[in-house]
Amino acid sequence: MATLTYVYADSTAVLGPLATYAEPHCYDLCEQHADSLTVPRGWEVMRLAMPATPAGPGPDDLLALANAVREAASRPAAAEPVKGQRTLHPALEAPAPAEGTRRGHLRVLREPS
Repeated sequence: MATLTYVYADSTAVLGPLATYAEPHCYDLCEQHADSLTVPRGWEVMRLAMPATPAGPGPDDLLALANAVREAASRPAAAEPVKGQRTLHPALEAPAPAEGTRRGHLRVLREPS
């Protein structure tokens, strides 16, 4: 909804329209936090005019999306892993079965006798 920028030299917080690109020391806020913003004692808040409706995607946004899709589609498929080489697994893939008792996310392994 809004971007907050601090101007430390002037002890000022500037709250304005959502920035179109990321900058260091700028923070994007939701409507609730933008409305309830407070600053340290002695600081000033400058609230810039906010647009009545959020801006929709423009031609540059759509072009960037199309370029990202083209780039992802043009990457070669991953090669087969070499034997003994570690492979990446999706985050939701269940772990390989192992000997022992399983309790939640913990596993009790029996000591070899």
